Formats: sequence, C-alpha cells, structure tokens
Amino acid sequence: MEKKDKIAYWIDIADYDLATARAMMDTNRYLYVIFMCQQAIEKIIKALYINRFDDEPPRSHNLGFVFKKLGIDAPPDTMQHFNMLSAYYIESRYPEYKERLSSIVDKKKAKTHLQKTEEVYVWLKSLLK
Repeated sequence: MEKKDKIAYWIDIADYDLATARAMMDTNRYLYVIFMCQQAIEKIIKALYINRFDDEPPRSHNLGFVFKKLGIDAPPDTMQHFNMLSAYYIESRYPEYKERLSSIVDKKKAKTHLQKTEEVYVWLKSLLK
C-alpha cells in the first residue's frame, strides 16, 4: 500500500470513530463516547505519523507517546486531553474497571470530552495538508 493510501485509510477510520462517538452521545452511552474519542484521535495521529515519516506508526494506544514522536508542539491542555483519553482507553478495556468508569462518566463529562476531541481533531487533521 502506498503512503497516500495508508494515510487515507487511517483518516477514514478516524472519521468513522468520531462519528461513532457522536452516535454514542446521542444514545447516552457515555463511557463509549470517550472510548471512541480516544480511537479517533489515535488514528488521526497515526495518519500524521505516516505522513511525516513514511513509516508504520508505533503500536501504542498512548496518545501522548505517539504524538510526541511527531515533534509537533501542542498546548498543555491538548496534551492533558491526550493523557486523559489514554487513561480511559486503558481502564475501559478491563471489565473490573468498566462498571466503575460507567458510573463516573456522565453526560456532562462525555459532552465536554467530545467537544474537546472535535476541536483537537480538526487541528490534527489540518496538519495533514
């Protein structure tokens, strides 16, 4: 697969994941809103990685770790958002944490994280041009 095709692949599934996050918000599945936000950001960062290095991105779900490899400066609140999404991603993968997380991720928190993700996503996607 050529570089442009790899980038298009990651963008396509990142867009899909962000749309899924919005759908989860509409159906009150708040933990999954945050999970899908993490997935969307992870995939757009991986598209940026391929764009920049013409190489496969690291096999990591840690957004801050992969993003730092790009050498792009981001505001502290964006890095904090990456870290928060990564933490939710890891914890939501384990059944013993899922119930606890579901009880602390309410509509307000999910909406806040979705809005921040949408803002960051637009910025990250603009870096691909």
